[in-house]
Amino acid sequence: MPTVFEFKGYRFYFYSNENDEPIHIHVAKANSTAKFWVVTDVREEYSYGFKVKERKEIGLIIKSRQEEIKNAWNEYFK
Repeated sequence: MPTVFEFKGYRFYFYSNENDEPIHIHVAKANSTAKFWVVTDVREEYSYGFKVKERKEIGLIIKSRQEEIKNAWNEYFK
C-alpha cells in the first residue's frame, strides 16, 4: 500500500492491487478513511468517520496535488 504523501495528519495512498480501476486515492487519519476519484475532476467515492469540514479540506488538498497523485499512480502501475 504505497503512500503518495502525508499532509496535516492525513495519509494519502493507494492499494497496489487496484490498477484495474481509474486513478484514485485513499485517505486515512486515525480511524477515518475515504476514497476519492482523481480523473478529470476530484470526486469523493466514500468517506467513513470524517466530518464534512475534513472532507472538504481533503478534496482541496487532492485538487492542489492532483498532478502529483496522477504521476505517482502512473509511475507505480507502469
